Amino acid sequence: MKLFVAKLDYAVTSQDLQTVFEEYGNVVSCNVVNDRETGRSKGFGFVEMESADDARTAINQLDGSELRGRQMVVKEAEDRKRTTKSW
Repeated sequence: MKLFVAKLDYAVTSQDLQTVFEEYGNVVSCNVVNDRETGRSKGFGFVEMESADDARTAINQLDGSELRGRQMVVKEAEDRKRTTKSW
């Protein structure tokens, strides 16, 4: 299950997120999103967990919890809606 994690301190790395989420189960992938031009964190990321049950436990335990002085928002990631332009 893929999770969306927001309101992250800009210093939080993908490795930091992985360390936090591994306490709740096997992490398949973890990525803090960075700005393409500046390379600076955008303050959000995605964590994919192997087990949906573990992911739900992580949501329940980590949503609203503090990481580096900021309260994280943790929820199930929504599928990206692709838009097509017709010209």
